[in-house]
Amino acid sequence: MKAVEIKNGIYWVGAIDWDLRNFHGYKTQRGSSYNSYLIIDDKITLIDNVKSHFFKEQLQRISTIVDPAKIDYIIQNHIEMDHSGSLPLILKHCPNAQVFASPKGVEGIPLHYSNNLNLKSVKSGSSLNLGKRTLNFVQTPMVHWPDNMVSYCPEEKILFSNDAFGQHISSSERFDDEYTSSINMYEASKYYANIVLPYGAMVQKALKTVDQLEMEIICPSHGLMWRSHISDILDKYKIWSKNEVVNKALIIYDSMWGSTRKIADTIQDVFEESKFSIRKMNLQHNHISDIMTEVLEAKIICVGSPTLNNNMMPTVSAFLTYFKGLAPKDRIGLAFGSYGWGGQSTAQVEKELKSCGFDLLETIRHQYVPTSSDLVTIKDKVKNQIKEL
Repeated sequence: MKAVEIKNGIYWVGAIDWDLRNFHGYKTQRGSSYNSYLIIDDKITLIDNVKSHFFKEQLQRISTIVDPAKIDYIIQNHIEMDHSGSLPLILKHCPNAQVFASPKGVEGIPLHYSNNLNLKSVKSGSSLNLGKRTLNFVQTPMVHWPDNMVSYCPEEKILFSNDAFGQHISSSERFDDEYTSSINMYEASKYYANIVLPYGAMVQKALKTVDQLEMEIICPSHGLMWRSHISDILDKYKIWSKNEVVNKALIIYDSMWGSTRKIADTIQDVFEESKFSIRKMNLQHNHISDIMTEVLEAKIICVGSPTLNNNMMPTVSAFLTYFKGLAPKDRIGLAFGSYGWGGQSTAQVEKELKSCGFDLLETIRHQYVPTSSDLVTIKDKVKNQIKEL
């Protein structure tokens, strides 16, 4: 359980969660890490903490560098318990340490833990002198909680970015250039799509501040630190936060006896003949968090369900609930499905897509099993609607 030196006197002292596979309904197939950072200066400073049951791992790493009792300052950039869970535990080892957090953080920490913690509020523009180094604080509310802030060390050109620029990855590697770049960027996109997506306007505001900083390393609270691909991840965050999409169609569906699947296949044929790339994702085989990663840059969202007991399939309903909570904007929606007699599902899907503010194509709705002729009619109907897109 050794610390990892980032720069002279600055260390990663976090924990690796090799077994994590679910994070608030978000499938984390590669596990995660909880990143904590230690700065050795006149004032020994710990930035962020870890989940409580990983505290021993964090403590062991800190102890390879310094006696934890010598910690003077603790910066709690965010109070969510995967970042703050070990705060009351580390304070037992350094009871005189001053804890710094945003104003909302100072309000929220006692609601999670004790009222007797030594808390001090810091605002945007305030600084903390550590000796040879300084930490400057910037509030980043709703990226992705009200209390979020980031800390910047100008002398070392390091941004401690909290949940921004994170990825859920467990690995022995700590830097982006030590890991497969395409996987790291995919996991960063999945992280954004499933956690940060609703807060694009706030991300854009934060990026204006970040753009003014000289950065050699970005140290997020999850996953790998960025040092070789900083411009790449910043460019992606600018695209994602502006809700920019590409000519990509996403076909999401479930099927009972194969009729809705046949419609999905036919919609796929239409897009294959067009300028759109395609992802077709059956909800029986694809997790909703993986689907949201594809949603991130998709222009057209097609959602299909047969009718079951006067409703959508439960898988479709669950996906749309999750989807709406993440609030993608400015897409084009298409509802489709088959039915036996009631046929309520497509209207329900249409209603949910409309509530997202999407422009809607004409719904595709078919009773029982579509024939080859029916599928040609469906194909022509979709083709005519997308030819101007």
